[in-house]
Amino acid sequence: MSDPTNPHIKERNTPQWGLYQRENFMKQREGTTPLFNTDPRKLEERAKEKLTEGGWYYASSNAGMSNTHLVNRQAFYRHRLIPNQLIDTNNRSTRTTIFDHNVSAPIGFAPIGINKIYHPTGEAAVAKVAKELNLPYCLSTAGSTSIEKVAAANGPTGTRFYQLYMPHDDELTVSLLTRAWENGFDALILTTDTWQLGWRHDDVATSNYAFYRGFGADLGLTDPVFRSRCLADGIDPDVDIVEASTKWIDSVWHGQAWSWEKIPWLMKTWKEISGGRPFVIKGIQSVADARGCVELGVDGIIVSNHAGRQVDGAVASLDALEKIAQAVGDRIYVMFDSGVRGASDVVKALALGARFVFIGRLWVWGLSIQGEDGVRHVMKSLLADLDILMGVAGYNGVQDFNLDILESDPKNYTLIPEKTL
Repeated sequence: MSDPTNPHIKERNTPQWGLYQRENFMKQREGTTPLFNTDPRKLEERAKEKLTEGGWYYASSNAGMSNTHLVNRQAFYRHRLIPNQLIDTNNRSTRTTIFDHNVSAPIGFAPIGINKIYHPTGEAAVAKVAKELNLPYCLSTAGSTSIEKVAAANGPTGTRFYQLYMPHDDELTVSLLTRAWENGFDALILTTDTWQLGWRHDDVATSNYAFYRGFGADLGLTDPVFRSRCLADGIDPDVDIVEASTKWIDSVWHGQAWSWEKIPWLMKTWKEISGGRPFVIKGIQSVADARGCVELGVDGIIVSNHAGRQVDGAVASLDALEKIAQAVGDRIYVMFDSGVRGASDVVKALALGARFVFIGRLWVWGLSIQGEDGVRHVMKSLLADLDILMGVAGYNGVQDFNLDILESDPKNYTLIPEKTL
């Protein structure tokens, strides 16, 4: 549907994402080129805004030998979509809901920390684009922008969730949750696979950890409880930024794991603060853990292996999703991330039982290359990809994404060249 005069445009209940393809096709005629184009005229300009080496390593690095990262992609290749023909898709819709929020598509911004190592605008730019596109935004506890500033960028009607790396200090945890709720973050996502960073060769080889250099701890340095902890240790968080940033990240996750016994307290605390809003656990990879979440009354889970950045040689997130959705998908809200690179991946995950898909690295690359415009371009391109795929494959809405549209081969683990990942 690349014709902007198509009469069905007025009848659809979601934007004409597919028209973004047409906008980019028209750019050369207008004397410009699309973002991320390799036109030599643009290379010098882009070189000035090239992401730092540290940002590149941090976003691209994976645990160990990158085996989990590889199998995340291989798993998608085991499944093939089955298009339908002669289906009227003129009024198709990408719209769906998540935790009572009506959103433009079953796609959200996954929580990623220290966005300012990719671009000075950091999380604020990403949150702004999420609001424009009416997609959920998740703020990481490792964010490099304060909770308050991100909320302002996302606007009074933005859909936003807060991802928690649970501190060792309960009072600090309560402070973070209270700030999040008071600033419109109305679902809590606890990440459970990152009690410390996985072994990532490139980051270790280059001493690449922004927090230990006094960079990117803004979310913590603006917290009143954490600031009081710094002052008690003789650290002025406005002056001794390196020491304060180191203390912050060491307080948030390093070296201390939580167990299932802590979950009831955290869930109860969040529910009391928020008036009963959803509590989600991110990082679930086994059926046993998914069932444990159901038994505890957790509202949702995100099936995720942290994009292969934590445990080398782990199960592919998509493979875990299949088994988990079959076991508990009718009793808990199942979401997914890890390894998604395009709209067909989103559709496959939804067909295998996820009700929502979160995207990470795609928008980080966009942010690193062109800031807010880069994020907007990447996400609008993904939405256009989804819109067009639905149109040509005969799918009218997310309700059509089920096992009937997939052909799967459990033995087809084709090796994928690294450059395609």
